Amino acid sequence: MPTFSRDHIRFHFLDSGAGLPFVWQHGLGGNAHLAYELFKPPPGIRLLSLDARGHGRTHPAGDPAAYSFRTFAEDLRALMDHLRIPRAVVGGISMGAGVALHLALRFPERVLGLVLSRPAWLDAPHPWNVRMFTLVARLLREHGAKRGQELFKQTEEFRETLRQWPDTANSLALQFSAPRAEESAAKLEAFAHDVPSPDRGEWARLRAPTLVLANRLDPVHPFEFGEEFARRIPGAVFKEITSKSVSVIQHGRDVQRHVEAFLRRHCASLASPCPERGESG
Repeated sequence: MPTFSRDHIRFHFLDSGAGLPFVWQHGLGGNAHLAYELFKPPPGIRLLSLDARGHGRTHPAGDPAAYSFRTFAEDLRALMDHLRIPRAVVGGISMGAGVALHLALRFPERVLGLVLSRPAWLDAPHPWNVRMFTLVARLLREHGAKRGQELFKQTEEFRETLRQWPDTANSLALQFSAPRAEESAAKLEAFAHDVPSPDRGEWARLRAPTLVLANRLDPVHPFEFGEEFARRIPGAVFKEITSKSVSVIQHGRDVQRHVEAFLRRHCASLASPCPERGESG
């Protein structure tokens, strides 16, 4: 993976394809490779994804006080500066969607389009996420990864989540087995309590073409959050995608189809050759 340095941190990123630049960011506890697995660039699209600080192969983790949407958006802008990309379509999954939103609000001149997949924040911390991620962080800090995961699976919170939303339960449990899992406590707590934007009224300022994706059966990423973004952002396109608790395979197909169609629909107006219909790289 190529790298660049900022704040004494070596950031790893992925960069493939050629054409319209699309920066596609992973979720909390994820990495650039997972983002790449979910969306494969069609011809005419240059796909980029950054291992956020404290994630993936980016290291060292840096100051935990810097774990915020503000800093992560600045890191993303630094990636674009490093690659001399003046403007790009930006988007992401969950935390990545929040980072993309923050970037679009603070640096609108850098954003050609916006893709928000399964947003997990509105303009205030989501109570369910605060409760669950704080629990995971506490167990990691007090008991370490192996024992913390064992204790987490014994909690009523995990059992109830497993009954209703099995994929969500498994995703939370995987936080304990991630590389450098003990470092995760700080970022889980930080992002559970942070917000990409403290005032949903400012979403009306967004002028870039926007796609919002949301699924049901997912307490971390409520369907209603996606609907609210689509209502507030002028001209936003809203698409429902299959929950991973129903079918991981269909979830991925839905994301690929809708994001590819969005990029194809807008690439001509964004001064880039359009990908051919039905092709994917």
